[in-house]
Amino acid sequence: MKKRLAAALAAALVLTALTAGCGKKDEGADAGGSAKADEAKTEAVNEEKAEGDTFTVGFDASFPPYGYKDDDGEYVGFDLDLAQEICDRNGWELAKQPIDWDAKDMELDSGTIDCIWNGFTMNGREDDYTWSEPYVDNSQVVVVAEDAGIASLEDLSGKIVEVQADSSALAALEGDQKELASTFGSLTQVPDYNTAFMDLEAGAADAVAMDVGVAKYQIESRGGGYITLDETISSEQYAVGFKKGNEKLKDQVQKTLDEMAQDGTFLTIAEKWGVEDAVCLGK
Repeated sequence: MKKRLAAALAAALVLTALTAGCGKKDEGADAGGSAKADEAKTEAVNEEKAEGDTFTVGFDASFPPYGYKDDDGEYVGFDLDLAQEICDRNGWELAKQPIDWDAKDMELDSGTIDCIWNGFTMNGREDDYTWSEPYVDNSQVVVVAEDAGIASLEDLSGKIVEVQADSSALAALEGDQKELASTFGSLTQVPDYNTAFMDLEAGAADAVAMDVGVAKYQIESRGGGYITLDETISSEQYAVGFKKGNEKLKDQVQKTLDEMAQDGTFLTIAEKWGVEDAVCLGK
């Protein structure tokens, strides 16, 4: 009886040892597989495009003149024209992908889009993306109605100021210009600047903080009636934002942008959209 019991115990110990050994082997295999998967993922992020590939640009469809839907229902704008020229020169197919600006990082990380290109401010985000060289010098301004009696930032005290959610103007008013924002009656976030201008026209808002290029377009498209305050909230630069680590695709796009700047195509497109005074690439 004792011999049988001892034999059973010995067999159990051997089985336990073998099971433990197998467990350790699997853990090592899983770790190796995980490392290879991470490496493959990194390589997939940093891939060049070949002729015939699709280049998908993520943009805010309500951010004229950089990207928006026109009266014919077409997506147009300065940035989209630049992207189209780059695709034409590289033999790529351009896919214009309107996105919710609040979800731009999710779209980029999931691979739904290849880049964020739509008046995208790089300042303060330098380490969050792989960036092209800046191509526009931009500033944040405040727009008010001509007859509002508001002539300076100081006059915004107690006023209702609107700004687009997750915008550079909002970042400035929550950051370096937080003291200024504290004087407002309220700082309200809206989904887009068309909404902000409708509120301004209806008297539901007293002022709108926004990009100077967008402000110029909005005022001109409405036939006047609004002014931009002389004082700016902040200055910044626009660039094309790629997923962190996607250096090869960024280099392809940057090389083509540089060629466009050298042969004059870049400036021609800028003049078409009235932003020639703001562009900085090639200067």
